Amino acid sequence: MPGVRRSIDETAILVDGPWRHRFVDANGSRFHVAEQGDGPLVLLLHGFPEYWWTWQHQLPLLADAGFRAAAVDLRGYGASDKPPTGYDVYTMAADIIGLIRALGERDAIVVGHDLGGLLGFAAAAFHPASVRRLVVLSSAHPLRQRAALAVDPRGQLAASRHILAFQLPRFEHVVTRDDAVMVANLMRAWAGPRWRETPEFAAYVRMCRDAIQLPQAAFCALEAYRWALRTSLRLAGRRFVRLLQQPIRVPTLQLHGERDSCLLPRTAQGSGRYVTANYEWRLLPEIGHFPQLECPELVTSEVVRWAKD
Repeated sequence: MPGVRRSIDETAILVDGPWRHRFVDANGSRFHVAEQGDGPLVLLLHGFPEYWWTWQHQLPLLADAGFRAAAVDLRGYGASDKPPTGYDVYTMAADIIGLIRALGERDAIVVGHDLGGLLGFAAAAFHPASVRRLVVLSSAHPLRQRAALAVDPRGQLAASRHILAFQLPRFEHVVTRDDAVMVANLMRAWAGPRWRETPEFAAYVRMCRDAIQLPQAAFCALEAYRWALRTSLRLAGRRFVRLLQQPIRVPTLQLHGERDSCLLPRTAQGSGRYVTANYEWRLLPEIGHFPQLECPELVTSEVVRWAKD
């Protein structure tokens, strides 16, 4: 019935497969990780409104290529802990480094999509010794995204209307209303036209609608976006900008869908100015906001190429 929230628990998202599910403690919280393969660690970070399942194709492909692939549920998402605080970029970047340590490694190849890409940039800036290489999908350097919101009102600011709405009190109830129909609408708007009409897209959206309705998940998901705007004019925000102005010394590959209407290509492309290490930019024709799902083989081959370079 419209307006009635479905009863969902974490078992709904612990999908069986060739991977194994495990829980690890890092940075004071418990995180769920789906892991497959042996070799150098590739840590996979999802975006909003997703969870580890966005990397369903990359886990076996990376394992076959000789890597240990680990897809994590970020703080507040999926089967990971959902504490009421800790959704600032400093803490979430520290979560990534803590996860690398908890998985028994000193460093990792970090692959991030959307929010995960932004956190990947932050982790590489704050903790460069722990990030061997960085691959960013459908995201931008935090300072580049911040600038685009200010100088591109008809472009990136208009595309970010959902982030402005997230600032409203109790908006998490709007996100989960009517079986999380807002999640379905956002994902349909952001997806590339070819993938949008496939049965896989419909099944994936259904999984994300379920995941965002886990207890406290919607609130936690919005808190990261609320922190970014709340602190923009405060001391913490100025400190954040100052720290991120340090050049990134981690080799970085950016993959971006030509049809991405959530994070515009022209916004993402300006991120290279913050990277002083080896940097590559690749625009993916006819692909929307979810390249890891829309063209999984291509994305995986690019990750493997970058990791082995």
